[in-house]
Amino acid sequence: PRFPAMASDSEDRHATLKRCLGVLRDARNDSEQFAALLLVTKAVRAGEVDAKTRRQIFDAIGFTFPTRLLVSQQPPAGCPPHTFRALGLTLLACFCTDPELAGHSQILNKIPTFNDILLSPCDPDSTSMIDDVYQCLSAVLATAKGPRELVTKGTVSALCQAYLNGGHGSDRALALLMGLLALAEAKCWQRDAPQLLAVLTKLSGDFLKAEDMTKFELCEVLPHFIPLSPPLTESSQGSECLRRLYKGLADILGSKLSQSQRDPALKLAAGLVQACGAEWIPAGSAGSKFLALLVNLACVEVRLTLEEPDPVDVEGKKEVMTACYVLMEMGIQECLREEGPLLEDAQKMQLMRILEEAFGAVIFYLRQVKQEELQDPFIFASVRVLGAWMAEETSSLKQEICELLPFLVDYARKLFKEGGPAVSLPQAELVSTEGSPLPQDALRFLLPGFCHLTAEGRPRDILISKGAPALLCEYFLHQWEVLTSEPTAPAPLTSTEMSLQTMCGIFLNLVVTAPDLVRRDKTFSSLMDVLLKSLPLLLPQEHHLVLTANIATLGLMMARILAGSAALQGTQSAKEFFGAAIRFLSQAHMAQADPGSDGLAVAVSPAYVSAWDDIHELWFLGMQALASCIPLFPWLPHATLQAHWLEGLSQLLSRVAPASVDFELITAFQGVLVELARANEQCRDVILSHHGTEWANLYGMAALEQCLAEQ
Repeated sequence: PRFPAMASDSEDRHATLKRCLGVLRDARNDSEQFAALLLVTKAVRAGEVDAKTRRQIFDAIGFTFPTRLLVSQQPPAGCPPHTFRALGLTLLACFCTDPELAGHSQILNKIPTFNDILLSPCDPDSTSMIDDVYQCLSAVLATAKGPRELVTKGTVSALCQAYLNGGHGSDRALALLMGLLALAEAKCWQRDAPQLLAVLTKLSGDFLKAEDMTKFELCEVLPHFIPLSPPLTESSQGSECLRRLYKGLADILGSKLSQSQRDPALKLAAGLVQACGAEWIPAGSAGSKFLALLVNLACVEVRLTLEEPDPVDVEGKKEVMTACYVLMEMGIQECLREEGPLLEDAQKMQLMRILEEAFGAVIFYLRQVKQEELQDPFIFASVRVLGAWMAEETSSLKQEICELLPFLVDYARKLFKEGGPAVSLPQAELVSTEGSPLPQDALRFLLPGFCHLTAEGRPRDILISKGAPALLCEYFLHQWEVLTSEPTAPAPLTSTEMSLQTMCGIFLNLVVTAPDLVRRDKTFSSLMDVLLKSLPLLLPQEHHLVLTANIATLGLMMARILAGSAALQGTQSAKEFFGAAIRFLSQAHMAQADPGSDGLAVAVSPAYVSAWDDIHELWFLGMQALASCIPLFPWLPHATLQAHWLEGLSQLLSRVAPASVDFELITAFQGVLVELARANEQCRDVILSHHGTEWANLYGMAALEQCLAEQ
């Protein structure tokens, strides 16, 4: 009699609900509380609970009562075994609609229970329990700590299994998985790769078999399940998934499609390229035609959207445009690939023409950009992909790129100045155009193009007039700080180290082609100070040898021009820099057994062998620069004597077969030896005392012979 049936009128229902809440608070025993609870949960299930009432229910019973219900094994007489559990879940699902409660530890610690319920056999009476569990998990996913808690407590595996079982709510399992992967992809794959791969296997199989709109719907779902990590290419199961996706996409893109059908297919293809490059496209005629078609479609899409940009039209297509950019960048790489190319030469030439037209459209679009649009991630994606083109293709669109350079410098400067702290990323992580991890760092993607352009008169003048050297110097210092804050153990080449190397190339171009600028612009004095301090720190770290070569050579080349600056007048930092530069240059060669004879031959030192292809030109340039520096710095010959380089070099040239030393190397050695012998009597004596006259004659070093013969 204390529990009237729930009235039909809304106000009466709320009044009844309030009375039931009073009973819940004041109940004398479990049966009274249970009866009131039945009415409350009935109202909850009917969706009749507003936020205020929900809070009143929580205040009346808290988490304790639903928790008791979840673990209770004794259902009321005549009720199904899961009655109490179902009631408990309904209440928790109700509480979870409050974001504050959804993130409460009492909800988070029930995640394993939610997982178990998802994987329990589901009869028709328990579908509401499954629905409540999905509501709870969806609410947890939306909280700050939720994604991490779900991953660590095994929900990814449970959702995968629930989807694969195909039972009630399996579509919600898939949607939740997509949400989790969007927020914590790396952690999900790290912990549950086999289960996620099983889901991808099912999805890719469905994708290949489907011959209706399902195929296009799956194009939207599949990108979420393609990891930016090895599982796809390192297992037979992953490779089979890739084969199916390739075949399914080939079926789609080879057909006549509407816009709404083509866009998801292009996005899926871009997701595969970001994950595996072009590895998923098979070699051979079919694969090369598919790749050419893919890049062609992307270029056409970019031209159609950007050549006559209607702001509304572009706005709605930014996601598919970004996918097209990924495909265009792959196109550039494949056109330039020499080892095992997927494309034939005729296809490469045709694609480069099509790419050129598409990049013309990108440049046209960027020239229309307004100041207030500069924070748009799509502008960043457009600049980034143009940077990829500028890095590889320097002869075409030169006029257009020159006209756009002022915008590119201003844009890169604005984002760099406004950006947050930089983080160094492995090169492998730089494939993504979409959602770049560092949207402020446009400069990183423009550096290779700037390196080419600073070797040419007109673009170099534009870059100088826009203040690019000062910006690059500031960026160099910033990136150097990032590099020195990282662990010193050998690691994959990072974007930071790559950027520093490329900037050295840009500065070298300026040193060679614009020495007057280096003399008068204070930017270069600041840069010189950084180089003086950085080389001694880098030299002991063999895994940074390429960067060491860049910094040593750039520093030596700049020292010739800035010889009068205070920083180079025998200061401690200057002496340490030149000491490190001499060690770098002097340790590059050694004597080793010549397989073709019983004697010794000159060879690149073991520590330099792996990097020699990248640094040998820098080494020779560094030797020339050092020779030029010797007459400018009176204290420099003494530094050479301290390093015992003359003794080591004399010994090397005395021991090896002259035929093993090529002419370029002899010229490099002679250049330095002549300057040392001219500048310093002690150096001349060391060379003479180590049979210098004999081996100078042996190697045809006429200038050195003459210098040693002079009194």
